[in-house]
Amino acid sequence: MLYVFILIAFFILFIFNSLTMRLCLKTEMSQEKQPNVFRTINILITILLVSSYIEVIYT
Repeated sequence: MLYVFILIAFFILFIFNSLTMRLCLKTEMSQEKQPNVFRTINILITILLVSSYIEVIYT
């Protein structure tokens, strides 16, 4: 189950990164702000994925 969850997590991170890139291009965000946006979104999605994995394990 761990391997399946890791595969799904990488897929979700890839999708969110592509959506974030579209957001940055659509809003014409400056190059200085983009790394902060990507870092913030990736950290939040990773926290969400880890917490959902822990919830699945312990329920």
